[in-house]
Amino acid sequence: MHFLAVLNRDGGTLRTTDLDAFAERSRATLEKAGHTLEVEIVSGKELVSALEKASKSGAADVVIAGGGDGTISAAATCLMNGDTALAVLPAGTMNLFARSLKIPLGLDAAMAAFATGQVRAVDIASANGKPFVHQFSLGLHAKLVDLRDKMEYASRVGKMRASLRAAFLTVFQPPRVNITIKTDQSEIIARTTGIGVTNNLFGEGHLPYADRLDQGVLGVYLTTAQTSREIVSFLFNLAVGRWKNNAKVEIHETKALTLTVRGRRRKPYRCVMDGESGDLARETVIKIHPGALKVLTPAE
Repeated sequence: MHFLAVLNRDGGTLRTTDLDAFAERSRATLEKAGHTLEVEIVSGKELVSALEKASKSGAADVVIAGGGDGTISAAATCLMNGDTALAVLPAGTMNLFARSLKIPLGLDAAMAAFATGQVRAVDIASANGKPFVHQFSLGLHAKLVDLRDKMEYASRVGKMRASLRAAFLTVFQPPRVNITIKTDQSEIIARTTGIGVTNNLFGEGHLPYADRLDQGVLGVYLTTAQTSREIVSFLFNLAVGRWKNNAKVEIHETKALTLTVRGRRRKPYRCVMDGESGDLARETVIKIHPGALKVLTPAE
């Protein structure tokens, strides 16, 4: 196969990686398995145009996207419903989508897995037409991300420390969100501190990511935690994957939903989609798209 790697030198751990040396090692690894590799190193500003060009050219069998959550989400958007497969190079902080795909978390180890990998179709979700591969969230997570992004950090460890500081501030000043969620089975009216809508249901006993991405459902996670103590407990359980036995979490599954903001509000709520924050629309339609994304995963 012919691989085209688009590496965001401003994204994730690639900011502190010798990308020229990594590109040479990757080329040697893939060529040893009979493949060819073309590498394009771009800035964050050039990323989307480079990914769009790669997806439309038809020259590559596989596009390797390297960077943080925003890079992977942008690549999936470009390759959705296409014939070219996406290979996720885990260069982010948590690499949750890569974990779902069972890709090794080391950069060189991931390239070695791509050399003998297999292409398969997985699900992808969308919010008001914009695709996401992992999660759409509002409330606690959105506030945490906004606070973290206002802090300065220059490395993966620095980002994790900033996240902890932002979490501390969020716990003691939690947001309150008034929403209605209509699924294909029910209507949920809530004033909550946090909601997450996920591409398939999260697994148990580990970080919040799906064990399988081919079940064709959205997971809806709504927390009823209100006090600081309850929120701390909720965040801890989220980190270690205690979902089913968490009394402060409601879990629903659906193929589509409409999320509507209740009441009049001058300033819009904030939301996060695959790590990127923005204003929440008054009405958001979220859907699952079964098998709409081809990905390269390690051979079984």
